Amino acid sequence: MNAPRRWTPDAVRARSRRLEESSPQAVLRWARGAFERVAQGTGFGPSGVVIMHMLARQAAPGERDGLTFFFLDTGVLFEETYALRERLEARLGVHVRAVEPRISLQEQANVCGEALWDRAPDQCCHIRKVRPLKRFLRGQDAWVTGVRRDQSETRRETKRLEWDETHAVAKVNPLAAWTREQVWAYIDRHDLPYNPLHDRGYPSIGCRPCTEPAAAAAGDDEEENARAGRWNEHEKTECGLHLAE
Repeated sequence: MNAPRRWTPDAVRARSRRLEESSPQAVLRWARGAFERVAQGTGFGPSGVVIMHMLARQAAPGERDGLTFFFLDTGVLFEETYALRERLEARLGVHVRAVEPRISLQEQANVCGEALWDRAPDQCCHIRKVRPLKRFLRGQDAWVTGVRRDQSETRRETKRLEWDETHAVAKVNPLAAWTREQVWAYIDRHDLPYNPLHDRGYPSIGCRPCTEPAAAAAGDDEEENARAGRWNEHEKTECGLHLAE
């Protein structure tokens, strides 16, 4: 058997141009063949649900144990999010691994004070999301995400395939060019489970203390509102997972 290819940043960038017009399914199929260790990270948002379904369909039932799915369990996710994890595992026949911080909520409160998310949300995200992600990705070659260009201004330049300098892995964004409407049409077409909080005015769902319902988008432009309801009391739209350090 040939040794797996070691992908360099330049090789990833060159391949990215060739994948730009490919379908999400083709991008995922290519990634599974190109990289030895591929993991999909998800917060169980609509895009993540779509990608999980696409990956599960590409693997025979007996091969799904070889698919790696994970989520960052901060300890303060909504109960609806944990319930959705269970529904997806049962529906798709997969396991979604919980990646947890090294310190508990109580230990964090002892060191940093209570409700760190209210006073210093960037620090809280770093402890409970950014550090655990970095540790987990050390054992991976490619990281599959649900990032889309229409979600926020900071994501508009997202490519289907990128080199993530922070984690030294290839970052695969199969739905980068999709719109919110395309994602929900896929969910409806395949009758996939999704977080019921979306029906209660939550466009984007993260941790309980930092997520609130958002008003409907004004006019036709829903792009500026895809991350609405997150960190409403702060000038913050990203938890730091998809921003270079």
